[in-house]
Amino acid sequence: MLAEEKVHTLITAHSPADNFRLAALHRYHILDTPACEDFSFLTELATKVCAVPYAFISLVDAERVWIKSCAGMHMGELPRGESYCSLAVLGDAATEIPDLRLDPRTATMRLTVSAPFMRMYSSVALTSSDGFAIGTLCVLDTKPGGLNADQRAMLAKLARQVMALIELRANEKTLEATVRELELLATTDDLTGLHNRRSLLHRLKFETARAKRFRAPLSAVMIDLDHFKKVNDEHGHAVGDQVLTTLGRLLRDNVRVIDIPGRYGGEELCVILPNTPLDGACKFAEALRAKIEAQLHYAGARPLHVTASLGVGSFDHMEIDDAESLLRQADTALYRAKHGGRNRVECGTT
Repeated sequence: MLAEEKVHTLITAHSPADNFRLAALHRYHILDTPACEDFSFLTELATKVCAVPYAFISLVDAERVWIKSCAGMHMGELPRGESYCSLAVLGDAATEIPDLRLDPRTATMRLTVSAPFMRMYSSVALTSSDGFAIGTLCVLDTKPGGLNADQRAMLAKLARQVMALIELRANEKTLEATVRELELLATTDDLTGLHNRRSLLHRLKFETARAKRFRAPLSAVMIDLDHFKKVNDEHGHAVGDQVLTTLGRLLRDNVRVIDIPGRYGGEELCVILPNTPLDGACKFAEALRAKIEAQLHYAGARPLHVTASLGVGSFDHMEIDDAESLLRQADTALYRAKHGGRNRVECGTT
């Protein structure tokens, strides 16, 4: 029988404790991440320190062993039952098999019976901060043998460096996620999911500066819900909040990626429209007014219709050429819409 036909898959029992080990592994979010020079350096250093041709940084998942980094050969992953490293996470902190052909657990495994015909395996477990072996730093050779005491000690030190690097990368990802969350909290209105007033005005300053520099069109649409106080008084603030939440979703679904929708204050919203002249902004505002009018809300089981008045302002690069004048023009137009009968759009100045 050919060597390739003798490949044997190791049956590894997954104890209940393995679920805790897997949870520790997945907490690091390292599986299937791109290659990294820092990990490659450590595997290359392991081959030199241990005077062997091969080294792997392996992470033992539920059904596979994924290779984060390897030296001497390229390998992405192995089935868990065909990897020496699946043995290394079962108990001892260090595992050494002087001759893989003579150990019944590994004698007929893939890397033993086919190229490169591994004979020696030595590893140190990568241990998480809560004490679980999530993988190994291992070295291998095509000749039987073993590491001396100094080499084993150095391999253990390198394994600690690998684990420290894994911890560092995980902490960096956690920090990045925390920063993103804080930025979101600092810039987003909780109720509508739109930019809050501070973020809206900050983005508006940037867009006005860009519009002035490139003499590009820029418009703003102010939106005010009609008789919103009556909604709160008759149906309660919870219903009013739900109306605003729904309106925020409607705005997010109907603006471009470059547009900036925000809650200006109370029931008043604003959409900044970069690269949009007055006529385009007025068409957008009218389409939005119609969608707001068509949106159905509920106060308990009772349907509730809400309308809005909208005012549009736009850069003319003369009188209207900064954030304050743009918002003032849009607000003046909104005032005309409110006093002209509501549920309508007014554009620019009269």
